Amino acid sequence: MPPEPLISPAGTEMRPALLLEPHQPLWQRLPRRDAEGRRLADFMMLIPGLRERPRAELHARAHAIERVLNGYGREIAFVELNLKLNTLWVSLTARPGICSELPCAIQAVVPEALLVGPKLAPSR
Repeated sequence: MPPEPLISPAGTEMRPALLLEPHQPLWQRLPRRDAEGRRLADFMMLIPGLRERPRAELHARAHAIERVLNGYGREIAFVELNLKLNTLWVSLTARPGICSELPCAIQAVVPEALLVGPKLAPSR
């Protein structure tokens, strides 16, 4: 029997991906442009300890993330929740502020989620 999906497609516009280990690296699977040819923005979040959580907690967090992403509708182009690495990758339509707005919305429902990014130099 195949494993149960973490994010169910019922009542959502998100398409579930294969639940098996991907054969291609993430950078080869990512969409680079939207349907109109515009470049996409993306971000990654680390969710420490996600894969070690009890199944019910894992599902609750995945569904909470799904609800947030569904609120952004067609702006979302690609999502990968990688339990092996405890990461969430999101590619989306670029617009000012969305790469801080959306991670904050995810962090509101999954407080342990951390946005991964470069270390910024202190302003002077």
